[in-house]
Amino acid sequence: MKREAKKYLFDIKTSVESIFDFLGEKRNFFEYQNNKLLRRGIEREIEIIGEAMNRIMKIAPDIQIENARQIVDTRNWVIRGYDKVDDVVIWGIISNHLPKLRKEVEDLLTKE
Repeated sequence: MKREAKKYLFDIKTSVESIFDFLGEKRNFFEYQNNKLLRRGIEREIEIIGEAMNRIMKIAPDIQIENARQIVDTRNWVIRGYDKVDDVVIWGIISNHLPKLRKEVEDLLTKE
């Protein structure tokens, strides 16, 4: 694996972990929804995840991550559609997709 691709995988891993750190053990949707700073922090981490994924897709297309294209599309939606970001959709990503992404990335990083 290219060193640069490994760095981007590490960036994704770091951002996913940051999101879970921001939320703590409780992971309460209503606290998330009512805390603008928390929402913006998580949105920024999602942007970083999407940008890192986009770069991986360009330099190392052999790295297979399920939903890679959707991850980049989510980044674009958060950045370009900032006024249409839906808290419920972001919460669904956090709850349903980030744990799997974290596992995929960790597996790729431990292979090297």
